[in-house]
Amino acid sequence: MRFVIVTGMSGAGKSSVLKMLEDAGYFCVDNMPIQLVKEFVNFISKGDLNEVALGLDVRSGIALKELDDVLNGMKESNFPYEILYLDCAQEVLIKRFKETRRTHPLSGTGRVDKGIELERKELDFLRKKADVIIDTSKLLIRELKAQINKIYINDEKFNNFYITILSFGFKYGIPIDSDLVFDVRFLPNPFYETELKKKTGHDKEVRNYVMSCDSAGRFLDKLEDMITFLVPYYISEGKNQLVISIGCTGGKHRSVTLVRELEKRMKKSSEYGLKTEHRDIEKDD
Repeated sequence: MRFVIVTGMSGAGKSSVLKMLEDAGYFCVDNMPIQLVKEFVNFISKGDLNEVALGLDVRSGIALKELDDVLNGMKESNFPYEILYLDCAQEVLIKRFKETRRTHPLSGTGRVDKGIELERKELDFLRKKADVIIDTSKLLIRELKAQINKIYINDEKFNNFYITILSFGFKYGIPIDSDLVFDVRFLPNPFYETELKKKTGHDKEVRNYVMSCDSAGRFLDKLEDMITFLVPYYISEGKNQLVISIGCTGGKHRSVTLVRELEKRMKKSSEYGLKTEHRDIEKDD
């Protein structure tokens, strides 16, 4: 059987994930008292349920501290379980709570950020035990569902480290969530070619124009080499995502082309998840 414990930060998407798993055929239970978990495990181990998901988090209150002993007991009895931990950046969580006007379970009448900080401390032992950590800070619901399907339905390998390659235009500002920023305005600009001005890096003509410059290929070689060097160090430091931003003037031609070319190269690796975004490609000049 497959037994998944869904946990993590309040507001990070646990309820949504449980609904996704339920729709996929999992028997789902949310917020069960910790004192009953051991009995629940004994019950399902003798039954005919093949896929079970259990939601546990800080709503359990002070009893959450007992969960560590329960998990150790399950491990000693060779009962198979997996922990899915949903994480999210603090500023995103604060925004979500403000938009939904919900109260954080640990903030009481105080500030949301203080409740979030306390929650991180209380859930730290679960995060360290997690088999899968998904950061939902920048994931759309459909993207989250795709990841859940990949791991728990299609049973594909999941990588906790995720790389986003993002194109942007400097005229609209540098993306605030960037970890690494690269400026490709040194390359010839297709914008000044009449037949290319209205096209984008998705078009073959623009791609060929940009990549016909030897500097573009050399830049990609050096960038790929640097990323290959850096990623293992980011992973060893506990980082679970990396945003690589590549910018040109308007974010339509050179940056889009190079993001797409870099994606082709990096897809060869199975050591991390990968996705691309083009922030400014639809904006007017």
